[in-house]
This record gives sequence, structure tokens and C-alpha cells, in this order.
Amino acid sequence: MSYLDYQVAQVPTGFRKILHINWPLVILVAAVCCIGFLMLYSVAGGRMDTWAEPQMYRFAVGMVIMLGLAFVPMWFWRGISVAAYVVCFLMLIAVDLFGTIGMGAQRWIDLGPIRLQPSELMKIALVLLLAAYYDWLPLHRVSRPIWVMIPVLLIVAPTALVLIQPDLGTSIMLIAGGGIVMFAAGVSLWYFGIVIGMGVGLIAAVMKSRGTDWQLLKDYQFRRIDTFLDPSADPLGAGYNIIQSQIALGSGGWSGRGFMQGSQSRLNFLPEKHTDFIFTVLSEEFGFIGAFSLLMLYMLIVGFCLHSALTNRDRFASLITIGISGTFFLYFAINMATVMGLLPAKGSPLPLVSYGGTSLMILMLGFGLVQAAHVHRPR
Repeated sequence: MSYLDYQVAQVPTGFRKILHINWPLVILVAAVCCIGFLMLYSVAGGRMDTWAEPQMYRFAVGMVIMLGLAFVPMWFWRGISVAAYVVCFLMLIAVDLFGTIGMGAQRWIDLGPIRLQPSELMKIALVLLLAAYYDWLPLHRVSRPIWVMIPVLLIVAPTALVLIQPDLGTSIMLIAGGGIVMFAAGVSLWYFGIVIGMGVGLIAAVMKSRGTDWQLLKDYQFRRIDTFLDPSADPLGAGYNIIQSQIALGSGGWSGRGFMQGSQSRLNFLPEKHTDFIFTVLSEEFGFIGAFSLLMLYMLIVGFCLHSALTNRDRFASLITIGISGTFFLYFAINMATVMGLLPAKGSPLPLVSYGGTSLMILMLGFGLVQAAHVHRPR
């Protein structure tokens, strides 16, 4: 034992946990959130009280949640994994029965001061339950068909409820997030090949169903696909958002137009500039350098999470960390690909940057679990 390790061992348990917190991850998360405050100040025309100030308050609460959860031992999260999944599943049923409708979708439960989106909570609860399942399951059974079907059903059930809302984007993220945990747990690649083949068949069926009595997607979802394939076909309608986004992205150049100098955002050409298209505002004002810097911060967050997972000898904690970091990666990858026209528009916020309470709090909750896994890993 080194002198430093000896000194740490003499520190009371509670304070020792503070020393074991993944502080680089805390700093990176705070840095990305500060970029978000800056951009929300910009899109509000130099006003703090419109979006930036409320987001700061939420971040402060979220940081307390993240650091507070770091002190909760992993046996607690194992114990509540089933209950958390069941509660989130029941909330998804409640949304489908009497949820609040907004922008053509029924995704929220109105709790008075806040509107809760249970599908966001389910992303974390699903990772938690799958990690507990594979921690319990012996390694030699991981790829046996009967033991593969159980997590598949756990993924498909909430995905079907979210798809009814309708929320295709979150449904895809639930499937992908669950798949990441299954992959990390060691499930045979043959199963993933089968799923990919079924996905290709499903896409073909979806396109074939258009205009029939058994149409599988809503009309607005098909319009998003049309817009993705050819935005110029309806430049003032369905293609307007992505066209304006691409104009802003291109006009930023290498170094951008300057802080609060973006013409697309200043003249209100950009839609949802404080939520879904805030990355476009960043790219226009700070150019390729600013956009690439944000991407690097995101990748560093994922990198620190994966390093923590790969060095963690607790299988449950490691799978939680991989699942949450994978979900976080999907968040920003899908948003960036969408605003650049590489994916159909799906209404996905940019994590830790876009304005919004539920998304920020759920992400901070997720990072709190990552911190708990890091603090309580076997040493």
C-alpha cells in the first residue's frame, strides 16, 4: 500500500467517497452544460430569464442529484431495479390512457408544476433492470435462447407502449439502449444479426404499408422520411426545417460568424432553436471549431464512462455504466445527425445543451448512477 493509499484509508468513509468520485466526468458534464447556458442566452437575444436562467437552476438541482446518488451503494440499485422498471411501465400505460397531448403526441403526465415524460425514465430503468438480470444470470446461459427471450420481452414491452404515443425516436433508443447492454453482457452476435435482418424487413414493410389500410406509421412520420430523402421537394413546408438548418451549418464556416451574430437564428429562420436545433445555432456562431469542440467534450464523457466500466470488477456496475454511456451517445449522435440531414427529423434534444427539464434531470440521474458505480467499485 502506498503512502497516499494509506492516508486515504484513514479518512472517514463518507469523505473517502468524495475522493473517489469521478471528478473529470463532473467537470466535463458541467462544461457541456455551460455551453448550453451560453447558447440559450444567445438564442434568447441576450436575455438570461427566458431560457438560460431556468436551465441553470435545473442544472444546479441536477448536479446535487448526481453527486448525491454517488453515495448510494450498488446493492440498493440492484434491489430496486425490478420496482423501478414496473413503476415506469405503469406510468407508460397511464400516459397512453390519460396523458397530456402536445405537438400531436401523447407523451407526458401532468403533475402540476412539472410535466413528466415517463419514456425518458424508462431509458434508465431498462438499463438498470437488464444490468441486474445479467449480473444474476450465469455466463454460460447468456446466449441460450430461453434466457435471451426474457430481456427481449423486457425491451419490446415498453417500446410498444412508447410507439403508441407515438414516439418513434424514443422507441428506437429503447431498443438500441437495451441492445447495448445485451451486447456488453456477451450475448452471441448471431442474435444481433437476426435483429438487423428483421429491422431491414420491417423497414421494407413500413414503406410498403404507406397508403394502405394497415399503414404502420403516421402520415407525419412518412412526411419526415420524404423530407429526409429530398428536403427541396417541399422547401416551405416539411423540408423547411432541415433546409434552414443546413444553411446555418454551412454559413458558420471554420470559425463561425461570432457570438450572437448568426443570421439564421437572429432572424428566426431556424425552428426550435432553443431545443432540437440548438447545435445548428452553435455551428453558425462558432463554426466547425465550436461544433467539433462540443463533439470532443461529448466523446470525452463517453470515454471516461467506458474507462470506468472496463476497470470495474462489479459486473452489475459495469453494465450500468456501459448502458447509460451508450444511451448518452445515442442522444447526441441522433440529434447531430438529424440537424445535418443524415437522419429523418425526430424531435431529439441535444443532451445537456438544449432547453428542457425532463431530459436534463434524467441525464443527471443517469450520470449519478455512473458515479455510484465508480465510487463503489471493488478496490
